[in-house]
Amino acid sequence: MKTLNEQISDVIQQEPVAVFMKGTPQMIMCGNSHRALQALQAAGAPITAVDILPDPRIRRELSSISGWPTIPQVFVRGELVGGADITEELASSGELQQKLDDVEPSPCARKLKSRLQLPSIRLPFQPSIRIEESLDDIEAAHPGCTFEI
Repeated sequence: MKTLNEQISDVIQQEPVAVFMKGTPQMIMCGNSHRALQALQAAGAPITAVDILPDPRIRRELSSISGWPTIPQVFVRGELVGGADITEELASSGELQQKLDDVEPSPCARKLKSRLQLPSIRLPFQPSIRIEESLDDIEAAHPGCTFEI
């Protein structure tokens, strides 16, 4: 079993665009998280969101990895972009779109999205979506992908 630090690092490194936020895209719990998410969505980013609220250790581990103390934290291709203000500034200047050029959802996120008809969202720490299929059925249909629900 992977440590929390490893799980967070995996999301940062493996997902093209990751946002660690308060809440989920379906239930945003913070204005700054909302602003960052809106800027990414407007730019068409394939967003992978992680809710940091269920466990305070997520925020501590994330900050120790990134060196950034505040939430939200946006990563593109494994690189910390920043929080809401920086993400909005990059969107306004066009730099966010440049960073996102040629960024596509991870293969596993694309498969899961097409199968479940949901946005590309991975929440490895606490599920926030209801899935009618069993995890075994989903994993069997998508060899080589790991889904933590």
